[in-house]
Amino acid sequence: MQSNDVVPAWAGALAGVVAGAVALGVAQLVAGVVRPEASPVVAVGGAAVDLAPPPLKEFAISAFGENDKTVLIGGTLAVLAVLAAAVGVLALRRAAYGYAGLAVLGAVGLAAVLTRPGGTVADVLPTVVGMTAGAWALRWLVRRASGGPAAPVEGLAETRAADSPSAGSPSMDPSVAGSPSPGTPADLPVVERPAVMRAGEELRGFDRRSLLTGVAGGVVVAGASTVLGRMLAGRQAVDVARTGLALPRPATPAAPLPAGVDLGINGLTPFITKNRDFYRVDTALVVPQVDPRAWRLRIHGMVDRPIEITYAELLKMPLTEADVTLTCVSNEVGGPYAGNARWLGVRMADVLRGAGLQSGADMLLSTSDDGFTCGTPVDVVMDGRAALFAVAMNGEVLPVDHGFPVRQVVPGLYGYVSATKWVVDVKVTRFDRDEAYWTPRGWAAKGPVKTQSRIDLPKPGASLAAGPTTVAGVAWAQHTGIDAVEVRVDRGPWRQARLAQVPGPDTWRQWAFDWDAAPGSHTIEVRATDAAGRTQPEQRTPTAPDGATGWHAVTVEVA
Repeated sequence: MQSNDVVPAWAGALAGVVAGAVALGVAQLVAGVVRPEASPVVAVGGAAVDLAPPPLKEFAISAFGENDKTVLIGGTLAVLAVLAAAVGVLALRRAAYGYAGLAVLGAVGLAAVLTRPGGTVADVLPTVVGMTAGAWALRWLVRRASGGPAAPVEGLAETRAADSPSAGSPSMDPSVAGSPSPGTPADLPVVERPAVMRAGEELRGFDRRSLLTGVAGGVVVAGASTVLGRMLAGRQAVDVARTGLALPRPATPAAPLPAGVDLGINGLTPFITKNRDFYRVDTALVVPQVDPRAWRLRIHGMVDRPIEITYAELLKMPLTEADVTLTCVSNEVGGPYAGNARWLGVRMADVLRGAGLQSGADMLLSTSDDGFTCGTPVDVVMDGRAALFAVAMNGEVLPVDHGFPVRQVVPGLYGYVSATKWVVDVKVTRFDRDEAYWTPRGWAAKGPVKTQSRIDLPKPGASLAAGPTTVAGVAWAQHTGIDAVEVRVDRGPWRQARLAQVPGPDTWRQWAFDWDAAPGSHTIEVRATDAAGRTQPEQRTPTAPDGATGWHAVTVEVA
C-alpha cells in the first residue's frame, strides 16, 4: 500500500547497499569469465595487503591467524556497504548524486584492478559491467520506493487534499476528509502535508512494500551472480583435474619412518601433519585455480638455456620423496605456524642444472600464479638438500590451498624466501639486482630457520592434579637437526627431556619430560640445542625482520 510519507533516509541506504551487492555480484560473475583476480573486491583487498605497513600485517596474522584474509575481505565488504548506503541516501536527493558516488567507487576498483600483477585491459570489464548493473539497480530501487510522484511544481509549494473545501466554505461534517477539526478557523486552508521543494522536483511518496520486494529481488540477483561467478572461476574444473591425476612412483622414495618417531602422547602434536590441518599463510585473497594442463614453469635469467616445462613433463622427471617441516617467519615463539609432511617432487637443483646456471647467480626469484614473489639463495638449493618443485603432499596430489599443481619446498628456510605456491616462473638472478615481495616491506632478504622449541602439554593456564605429569612438545632446526631439549620449572635447574626418533635433520622432533607436579602455581620453560651446538637464546625478539627467538614458557596451576 502506498503511503503519503516522504521516502526516509533508511530506505535510500537500503537501496544503496542492495545496489552495491548487485554490482559486486555481477562483477564476480564477469570475473569468473575473465579471471578471478579481476574481481574488484579481490583487487582492492590485494592492494590493501600490499600497501599495509608491516606492523599492521603482523597484527593481522597474530590476531586472526589463517583467517586474516577472511577478515580483510569482510572488512572491505563492510566499508563498501557503508559507502553504498551513503550513495543510496544521496540518490534520494538527486539521481545524479548517486551515480557520481558509484562512479567514484568504480574508479577506485578500476585503479586497483589495473595495478595488480598481471593486470590487463580486459580486467576492467568486471568492474565496468558491475557498476553499470549497480547504477541500474539503484535507480530501479529508488523508483520502487517512491510511490506515485506528484506533478512537478515550481518554487516553494504546499500540497492540499484534492477534496479539501475552499477557504470560507468549510464542510460542517467532521467525517468528510479534509474538513477542519473542532476549533480550526473556518477561513484557513486545511493542509494535509507540508513540503518544501526545489523548482522542477517531484514530491515523492514512500511505498515500503514495493521497496522490500525489490530488495528481495536484488538480493537474489546478487547471490546468484556471486555463486555462478565462483563456479565459473574454475574451482570445479581444477578439482576434477586434480582428483583425476595419478602420481608416478618416486625414483628416490623416502625411507620408512623409524620406530619411535611419534611418542604417542595424547594432545602432543603428531609427527606428520594432516593436509587439512597444515597451516596456511600467504598473500592470496583468492586461491589461484591453476589448470595443470595449462601450467608452465619458466626458468630464465642467468642461465645458458632458458627452458619451459609443462606439468606432464615435470611428472616424467625423476621424483624424490622427503620428510620436511615448513615454518612461517610470522610464527611467534610457541606459535602454530609450523607443520611436517612427506613431500614428493622434482629436485630444484636438477632442473636448474638442466638450464645451466651462470657464474655469479646467487638468487632464485620465483613467482606465483597470483604475482607473489620470493627470493631463495641459490647455494641453499644446490647444496644437496631435498629442495623440491613439489607435486604431492602426504601421499596425495597437492591440495589447491597448498599450491596445486606445483609449489616449492626448501628445508631450512622460512617460507617467505622459499615456499612459493602455485609457482610458474623462476628467474635466476642476484640479490643486488632484484628483490622479492617481502624485502622492501622490511623483512630480511635471506631467512634461515632459527632453532625453536614449543610446549604442547600442558596448555597455558591448565589446572593439573598433583603428581606425575608429562610435559611434551616439538622442537625444530631444519636441515641442522635437534640434538637436545631441556626443561626447567620455576627457574630451577635445566633437565634433559627424552627425544623421539627422526628420519633426518629436516623435520621437527617430539620431546617429553616427566615432572612430579607439586601444588601451587608453576612456570615451565623449554629450550632446544641443534646439531651444530647452538642453543636457542632466552631473549624474546619479534618475528620481523627474520624470525622470532626466545624460550617458550607456560604457567599452570597444580592442586
